Amino acid sequence: FRPENGMKVIAVGKVSVYPRDGAYQLYCVSLTVDGVGDLYVAFEQLKKKLAAQGLFDPAHKKPLPRYPGRIGIITSSAGAAVHDMLRILNKRYPLSRVYLLPVRVQGAQAPGEIASAIRYANYYRLADLLIVGRGGGSMEDLWAFNDEQVALAIYQSQIPVISAVGHEPDVTISDYVADLRAATPSNAAELAVPDRDALRQSLDAQVSTMAAALTRQLKASRQHLNALAASPALQSPTGYLEQRAQQVLLLKNRLISAQNQSIAVRKQKYIAAAAKLDAMSPLKVLTRGYSMTQREDGTVVRSVSQVEPGERLRISLEDGTLRATVMNKEARK
Repeated sequence: FRPENGMKVIAVGKVSVYPRDGAYQLYCVSLTVDGVGDLYVAFEQLKKKLAAQGLFDPAHKKPLPRYPGRIGIITSSAGAAVHDMLRILNKRYPLSRVYLLPVRVQGAQAPGEIASAIRYANYYRLADLLIVGRGGGSMEDLWAFNDEQVALAIYQSQIPVISAVGHEPDVTISDYVADLRAATPSNAAELAVPDRDALRQSLDAQVSTMAAALTRQLKASRQHLNALAASPALQSPTGYLEQRAQQVLLLKNRLISAQNQSIAVRKQKYIAAAAKLDAMSPLKVLTRGYSMTQREDGTVVRSVSQVEPGERLRISLEDGTLRATVMNKEARK
């Protein structure tokens, strides 16, 4: 851990006196936070630092592939964890090819090897998904996964990473940085791939649904085909055409009859209207011995006051017109 101002610590070392000034000097051999282990303090310090840099940001986390074709496992080849993961992966989804990148998961050289393996897998695009982890142990045993260079390698990985370190209670820095945290290595294998049996059941259900839908469609199509086959047009095309011809002829006769009836009604109305107009015509009156007198401008003369002596008039009779000159006018008293 990194000492900070105000921190209470337990120091182990030796005390000496500086002769010239008479001042005490403390030569510290080890330093531990008072009441808390130094590993825990280092863990919290690194966690706070990386969180401030955004390495734990959920927006940066990548989704896992639904059906990974290649899976890379970065762990120790000698541990029980790798055998559990291989067994579960093969049982659940044998279609995936699994690549083991063996590294040390404990000791001073472990963080560098883990980070290098992650970068190697990314550089050569070895996998669609990476599982990084190890089996359970003490905090000291798991400390390689609390290293800053491992956290940076996981954060910079273009391949989605599942962190699978220790057991459920064990929490490391890599768990916070990874795209997904698994409680155990076995759980990581379960999260990495779908279950073959569940997929088979889902496919069987879809096949059954499709078969039922196809059966219904075929039944409906067969009923429609039978209805068409039973129609008169297909059973006896000639008879059907003759029937339709008779219907057309019947419609034609109805149209002709309706047209003639309409014409007759309109003709009667026209004759009646013409008779009314003829009865109201001024010329009709002339046939009864009357005449119509008009001035030169065509104005009908209705009163003696309209004309003057010497004025020329036109008198219309039944069989012609007379031209006359007014000799004198006498008003009826």
